[in-house]
Amino acid sequence: MPETTPRFDLIELLFFAYRDFTDDPDVLLNELGYGRAHHRVLHFVHRNPGIRVSDLLGILKITKQSLGRVLKQLVDEGYIEQQHGPLDRRERLLFTTDKGRLLAQQLSQLQTKRINKTIELMPPGSDEIVRQFLYLMIDENDRNDVVRLISQSTTKE
Repeated sequence: MPETTPRFDLIELLFFAYRDFTDDPDVLLNELGYGRAHHRVLHFVHRNPGIRVSDLLGILKITKQSLGRVLKQLVDEGYIEQQHGPLDRRERLLFTTDKGRLLAQQLSQLQTKRINKTIELMPPGSDEIVRQFLYLMIDENDRNDVVRLISQSTTKE
């Protein structure tokens, strides 16, 4: 692989954009004693009611132990509920409770506000360019799965 000059401009813009994109929800999460891992779990359970724990592990690419700690807190505090699978009682299916849905909606609204404000400052049609850029940033082997997950998610805000 040929050596290339690092793209510090874009690397650092991505770092700072992510910092600020997550900052708004972080304030609310911090008030509850939660962090970004809680946010990610809550987000994907909310968007995919009945998701299996094993599928959530694949999406988040975290260990079972890491998910277990975060999930236990969200279940114990009434944001997520677990149900047994209809065919295999060992299978755990995850759903947000009313309390969890409310929090997930609040968090997504904070991020949507930042995204919309940013897109409004750009030329018309820029949201499609941003969407394409983000899609192409995803590992090539994961792109189809990500598109399928996004299109299959059932909650619409």
